[in-house]
Amino acid sequence: MSGFTLDILISAEDQAVATEADEETAPVPRFAYSILAVIMAIFCLSSVVLNTTVIWVTIRHRQLRQPINYALVNLAVADLGVTVSGGLLTAITNSMGYFSLGRAGCVIEGFSVAFFGIVALCTVAVIAVDRFVIVCKPLGIVHFHPKHAVMGVAFAWIWSLIWNIPPLFGWGSYQLEGVKTSCAPDWKNPDPLNMSYIMCYFCLCFAIPFIIIMFSYLTLLWTLRKVSGAGIAHGGTTAKAEAKVARMVIVMILAFLICWLPYAAFSLAVVFNSQFYIHPLVATVPMYLAKTSTVYNPIIYIFMNTQFRDFAVSFLLCGRNPWAMQRQDSEVDTPMITVNKNSKQVAISCI
Repeated sequence: MSGFTLDILISAEDQAVATEADEETAPVPRFAYSILAVIMAIFCLSSVVLNTTVIWVTIRHRQLRQPINYALVNLAVADLGVTVSGGLLTAITNSMGYFSLGRAGCVIEGFSVAFFGIVALCTVAVIAVDRFVIVCKPLGIVHFHPKHAVMGVAFAWIWSLIWNIPPLFGWGSYQLEGVKTSCAPDWKNPDPLNMSYIMCYFCLCFAIPFIIIMFSYLTLLWTLRKVSGAGIAHGGTTAKAEAKVARMVIVMILAFLICWLPYAAFSLAVVFNSQFYIHPLVATVPMYLAKTSTVYNPIIYIFMNTQFRDFAVSFLLCGRNPWAMQRQDSEVDTPMITVNKNSKQVAISCI
């Protein structure tokens, strides 16, 4: 056991020294911290309301407890974890102008945010694969059972835990980042042991989910284009459905790229050049963009789902749903196109 000294076991004196040093060497003016605190508070409030709503309506309505929705609810739980463990603390530390939780707090916050964040990212990959299999049918007709959904959700949690625990035992570490009010895996330390962890972490927790998500959604878009000709034969109904699904997929891809690509690119630049310098305030932007995923995830993956949206809007507006009557008059339910490879027929169903 002597060979494994937990990173969080540090004296109160060391914590005080670290806190004083952070306060004295603040990288940005005090008013900038106040602005960042307000921005993060807005993100936190929005995330808590949206993700709590998703969890609550799922508990209340049996219709939503379907295997295909397990991943959506898991995404809401993970996003709520990021918000509570990271967003809320970051808003508080920004309002104070320095990281006030000491070394132990930095490790706990860094681990929690990274853990829930990778769970969310892996869950998005699971959702992407799920939709790829349903729409493109590479394996033929697949029936999703609760055990399949549970396996996907369990994998996200176990995979994230496996790759976020090592820094607690010396392989890698969690350090202050950006404007020094939040913590994350140490991307800058050139030590070979730390670099080996960071490279494994980046490849297995960022690059692979990224490739899976992009491949799944781009293939889905390509499949939709292939069936575009069938829309004419069906009086335009399929073409209209295809366009609607295509827009949704494009929004998913763009939102993912905007929120995660800057953070991944910045982290990769630091990994390959430890002397790479960027102003702390600018370095904070990618981190904040990544944390906005806790807000866009429930909006895109949940509220663009007709069934979830109906229950959620009714809950938020105390029983009223202004979209319900409008949809009855003019809207076809949010469609999903599936392709029968053998007969080359096109089928439309709700997401």
